[in-house]
Amino acid sequence: MNQETLRILESIARERSIDRDLLIQDLEQAMVSAARKHFNSLDPEEFGCEMDRLTGAITLWRNDLDTGERENIPLARLGRIPAQTAKQVMIQRFREDERSSLLDQFSKRQGELVTGVAQRYEGNALIVQIDRAEGFMPRSEQIPGEQFQPGDRVRCLLLDVRDAGHQVKIVLSRAHQDFIRRLFEAEVPEVAERTIEIKAMSREPGFRTKLAVASIDSKVDAVGACVGVRGSRIRNIVDELGGEKIDIVRWNESSQILISNALKPAEVEEVSLCFELGRATIIVRDDQLSLAIGRRGQNVRLAARLTGWDVDILTPPEFQRGLEILEETVRGVEGVTDEMLDRMGVLGLISVFDVEEVGEAILVNEAGMSDELAVAVVDACTERAKVVAAEQEAAKQAEAERMAAEGGDVVDGILGGGQPAAPDAASEAAADDILGR
Repeated sequence: MNQETLRILESIARERSIDRDLLIQDLEQAMVSAARKHFNSLDPEEFGCEMDRLTGAITLWRNDLDTGERENIPLARLGRIPAQTAKQVMIQRFREDERSSLLDQFSKRQGELVTGVAQRYEGNALIVQIDRAEGFMPRSEQIPGEQFQPGDRVRCLLLDVRDAGHQVKIVLSRAHQDFIRRLFEAEVPEVAERTIEIKAMSREPGFRTKLAVASIDSKVDAVGACVGVRGSRIRNIVDELGGEKIDIVRWNESSQILISNALKPAEVEEVSLCFELGRATIIVRDDQLSLAIGRRGQNVRLAARLTGWDVDILTPPEFQRGLEILEETVRGVEGVTDEMLDRMGVLGLISVFDVEEVGEAILVNEAGMSDELAVAVVDACTERAKVVAAEQEAAKQAEAERMAAEGGDVVDGILGGGQPAAPDAASEAAADDILGR
């Protein structure tokens, strides 16, 4: 029986990754608790127990606190109730040891890429079996629209490990940016070896991700290595993400070049930086405007996160109009020189709104204006900004009304409720499409 006990403890130690000596100590402590229960003792030093590590023999004794002598106690003398106490103590301590072992094991793996098996959904959280533990993936860490069935393989990031009282909470993620980073390390050896470095990243899970990469080896093309031959490497990552788009751009220490790269596939004409506002004004042609902004503003939004700049996109006429209004307004203030205007341009101030936002201190310190002149310039720009804002709002309203009117003309033409004054080709094509002509 003693050897059988040792074998059971060794089996538990292997399966649960717990030190065998720790389990033996738990068993000894459980026997001491059983003895104290049997003899109604409150003194923790009155009883002792030791298990032979080779034979499995268990020796239980009672210390005489007056004489210091030790009296061995047969285990059979303890009876049924103390034995139940010993069993409960052992189970409790074994569970505590297992929890400590899990906490230690998974804490070391935090931030790693792990693969588990989907078990079930509890509320909105996905429960995933990883090795001998269960991890949970909150709704916020799941890719929108993604659904797993029990038994499906789940590849995810081990985001966090928490000690939650009687259990270890293992938090998993597929929405975190580091999940993309770990996938690239797994698929692209140069990234794992740090030959290629992912310098910056921005992501909207399930939709699109942008990465800026750089190579420390001039012979290695950072973008080409990440994409792979005929897109083999990037395709594996995209498949893992369920079709999420990934844009890989070349990193550059120059903010202007980096911003231009980040807005790809759109072609950028010019980049104007205002360091005081942390704003980058991007000039693109009309035919590149929608591409630069992206669907629902996604491309420009991700580019802004990637570069750390507040990105504003304008067409050349809009940019030129803003400069003209600014110059006209500032020149109207007595005392402003061409040199001051040039310095404002260098600062990236391209509209009356920019001057209103930066305030007088910048104009005094950087543009060489006096305090009084700076106040006058800011006041003039503030007043002009109100007028320009009102004009822009009126233009938007007029455009909205025009679009609504055009839509109404098309409907009237289709339903026969009236003839549009001059239907254009697009309206006629729409009507033909709806009527099946």
